[in-house]
Amino acid sequence: MSSDALVADQTDHPGEAIAVTAAGAIPWRLNADNKDELEVLLIHRPRYDDWSWPKGKIDKGETVPECATREVREEIGLNAALGIPLPPIHYHVSAGLKVVHYWAVDVDGARLVPDGKEVDSVMWCSPEKAARLLSNPSDVGPLEHLVAAHDRGELSTWPLLVVRHAKAKPRSSWSKAEGDRPLAATGMRQAQAVGRLLQAWKPARIVSSPWLRCVATIAPYAKASDAKVKLNEALTEHRHGRSPHKTAAVVDGLFDKERAVALCTHRPALPTIFKQLEKHMSPRMKTKLPSADPFLAPGEIVVCHVAHGSKSKVVAVERFKPFDD
Repeated sequence: MSSDALVADQTDHPGEAIAVTAAGAIPWRLNADNKDELEVLLIHRPRYDDWSWPKGKIDKGETVPECATREVREEIGLNAALGIPLPPIHYHVSAGLKVVHYWAVDVDGARLVPDGKEVDSVMWCSPEKAARLLSNPSDVGPLEHLVAAHDRGELSTWPLLVVRHAKAKPRSSWSKAEGDRPLAATGMRQAQAVGRLLQAWKPARIVSSPWLRCVATIAPYAKASDAKVKLNEALTEHRHGRSPHKTAAVVDGLFDKERAVALCTHRPALPTIFKQLEKHMSPRMKTKLPSADPFLAPGEIVVCHVAHGSKSKVVAVERFKPFDD
C-alpha cells in the first residue's frame, strides 16, 4: 500500500471506488492504578462538535502509515510509533466513499498536547464508555478489535521490519565488485522515501547487509533518527548463498531484545528470512507473508508486530511500498 486505496475491500461497498483516504490511530494506555484496566483516548473536535479518534486525510506524496503518524502528532502532540493495525472503516461523505485506516498507538506515559484548533479537549476513558461516546458508529469497529487484542495479550507489541534494498544499478552495467554496486537514481529517491516510511515505526536499531545498495537504502533513516546500525555479512547475497543457516540465525537474533528493529537485505535472501519468520507465526499469519519471487519490490517493507512477553510470537503482519513518484 503506498498512498491511496482504489477500491473498497469490505462487503458493505463491494467494488466501489474510494474517493477519500484518511488515516489515524486509537491511542491507548493501562490504568496507572490497575495495570489490567485498558483506557483509550477520545478527542473532541470543535468544528464538528464530535468525539472521535485522531485522524485526517492523506497528503499528496504520503503513505497511509505516514499520514496516521502525522495526524496523531499534529492533533494531540504525540510522536509515537504505530502498533498493530486495526480494521479500516468505510462510510460515505459528500465526495463519495471514504476509508479511514487505523492503528493502535501505545501512549506509554507521554504528555499529550492537543493543538487547540482542530482538537480542543481529550478524554481518557474505558473502551465501554468510548463506544457510547463515539459520534461515528463505524469507529466502534476498530475499538472492538483493539480490546480483543488486549484480552489475548496481543496489544502491546514491538515491530520487526524487513526491507528489500532500493533499486540498484543493473548488474549488466556494473563491472566492479558486486558489493560496491550503488543505487540507481530511482533507488536514491526510493531510499529517501523508505526513510520517511520507517519513521512510522521508529526502529532504534538496524541490521543490514554491508553491501553498498543496502547501506544506502537505510542511510537516510539512520541519519535522521540516530538509529544504531549493525552490518552483518550473513545478509549479503554471497554469504547467504553459501550459508543460508547463518542468515536465518540473524533473523532469530532480532527477537532477543524485544525492541523495534529493521533488517535490510537482498532479494535472494528473502525466502530464507521469511521462512525463519514463519516459525514465529500461526498458520493464519504465515499466509500474510510474501510467498513468491521476487517476494518484495525494491524498497518494499514487511512489518511484523511481535507481542511482548510472548516468546517471540508475531501477531500481525503488514506490507508497504514507499511512495513512488
